[in-house]
Amino acid sequence: MCGLVGVYSRTHPADAELLEKMSASLRHRGPDDSGTWTRDGLGLAHRRLSVVDLSAAGHQPMHSRSGRWVICYNGEIYNTETLRERLPHTSWRGHSDTEVIVQACECWGVEQTVQALTGMFAFAAYDTERRELWLARDRLGIKPLYYGWLGERFAFASELSALRHVHSPRPLDPSAVRSFLRYGYVPAPHSIYHGVFKLPPGHIAKLPLTPAAANGTNPQTQCYWSYQEHACQPRLELSEAEATDQLHALLRRAVKDRLVADVPLGAFLSGGYDSSLVCALMQEQSGQPANTFTIGFDNPAYNEAEHARRIAGHLGTQHTELYVSAADMLQAVQQLPQLCDEPFADSSILPTYLVSRLARRQVTVSLSGDGGDELFWGYHRYATSLAVWNKIARFPGPLRKAVEHLARNKLMQTATRRVPVPGWGGRPGMLNQKLLRVADLIGAGSHHEQYHRMMCQWLDPDQLLAGADHLNAYNNPAHWTAELPAEQRMAAQDLLVYLPDDILTKVDRASMAVSLEARVPLLDHRVVEFSARLPDHLKNNGGTSKYLLRKVLAEYVPAELTDRPKMGFGVPLADWLRGPLKDWAGDLLAADTILRQGLLNPQPVTDLWQEHQRGHSDNSARLWFVLMLQLWMQHEH
Repeated sequence: MCGLVGVYSRTHPADAELLEKMSASLRHRGPDDSGTWTRDGLGLAHRRLSVVDLSAAGHQPMHSRSGRWVICYNGEIYNTETLRERLPHTSWRGHSDTEVIVQACECWGVEQTVQALTGMFAFAAYDTERRELWLARDRLGIKPLYYGWLGERFAFASELSALRHVHSPRPLDPSAVRSFLRYGYVPAPHSIYHGVFKLPPGHIAKLPLTPAAANGTNPQTQCYWSYQEHACQPRLELSEAEATDQLHALLRRAVKDRLVADVPLGAFLSGGYDSSLVCALMQEQSGQPANTFTIGFDNPAYNEAEHARRIAGHLGTQHTELYVSAADMLQAVQQLPQLCDEPFADSSILPTYLVSRLARRQVTVSLSGDGGDELFWGYHRYATSLAVWNKIARFPGPLRKAVEHLARNKLMQTATRRVPVPGWGGRPGMLNQKLLRVADLIGAGSHHEQYHRMMCQWLDPDQLLAGADHLNAYNNPAHWTAELPAEQRMAAQDLLVYLPDDILTKVDRASMAVSLEARVPLLDHRVVEFSARLPDHLKNNGGTSKYLLRKVLAEYVPAELTDRPKMGFGVPLADWLRGPLKDWAGDLLAADTILRQGLLNPQPVTDLWQEHQRGHSDNSARLWFVLMLQLWMQHEH
């Protein structure tokens, strides 16, 4: 795993000093080696975390054997041995996957190369003969890549922090800010900065470095892999036993591929279905006790450490756990702007960062169970959304809109009451808060709109920031899957939007902040393509989510160790914002602080904060979104 940067100027030679500054900002992604290369006004720089082929033969930027192509690459390719056999060469400098990729680009071109790769990757490859710069990102968006014209220079990097050295000041994109307030992340292809973009998952881009073509326009992107194409194919005709066997074989192969490394490996273990299965398959194929890691909390509503310990004991792994306090979390919170480099409000990045830091003390690579919820329908919100829609859809749309408007106005005017509501995620809630969410759902004009509303915190960002459109991540034509049935469509939208822009961003930033490579075997594209064509009843069977995944796990772990309510990987924000994080949060959310930042309207924030402190409602999620924006703005300035 590594970090890459690059800069192109139409009018000036490549700036070696600028490249060094950009590269230095990504040292956490690659502390083991660094290198630069310049030609034709283009400069490339690389930071290396040595995982496979620790020798100098893995140094980047790397040239193809003829010298025509040069590459900077971040990721891991798991089918390199197969590709070596296909490429017409018998002599290799080393056994790094980088050498295979750059040689494949020379022999086959970038379009064919990315189709052949199995793994996670983001790379920049330059054809010195044709003077064409290519950018590429893996199918699921596991590895990040930003790009854009910054003044007179075209620049790209693994993280936005590197691009800050190219051009300052960088104007914010108001639409991206509003979208962040809705979702807690900025959806691709946009970034928080105007004119800077994320290369979408499963895409490549080409920029000719010629005076005629490189005229300040962004490279044209093209999709080389589409989840929708697989999801829209006919369902597989398999018996339950056949499907279980095929999934088992695919997962075993995916985990085996990800055990290739010249450094110590481990795995995150929460005790849930996904991480337990990954750890079981890892233990089965390691030949020795696998290293597993988890963190715990004193609050039992959020603590999974005891469940993970029992799973580890059953599997026979070498298990390490660490209980963290609110003080540990507060310390980690202060590092979030550096970790995320644009506003990011998924609070589970905190435990992910802490478990990554714990694992890095012993290993350089850790396997993670991310992706199972999207592939095998593990989110309870799918069933909830359909149940609510089936009830309200019987009433005319105008009537639902009127009820929403009346209910929202009445609830906002009425003093809130502290009343527990059972059945909402298994945790205490406040009646007013839940009824407001119900009002949001009642007014939706379609099931698709209703699900989009479920995925938002600040459904109406006009309260905080007026005068800009928002980027509706769940209405992007590139992700449109209207032809799919409702539950398939929800899962597809999550896989195309929420997974890369939230979950995988979280895992990448949290792990790379401590120079740890995280591998996600459930997101092997062969597993994803198989899951996309599974019949619905093998994903959710009579209300049992992740049905087929559970069948495979049952071959390793008894059901009594895993069958429990879904917890997620959260933190007790509501309590902490009234307790150990109160002073810190209060300072950032104070009206004068918000006014000094000059971006948001402070009044709605003040109202929510006071309600939360009085215990009238749990506003922690929406407050956290504003806190993360404020913290990032403070760090920026």
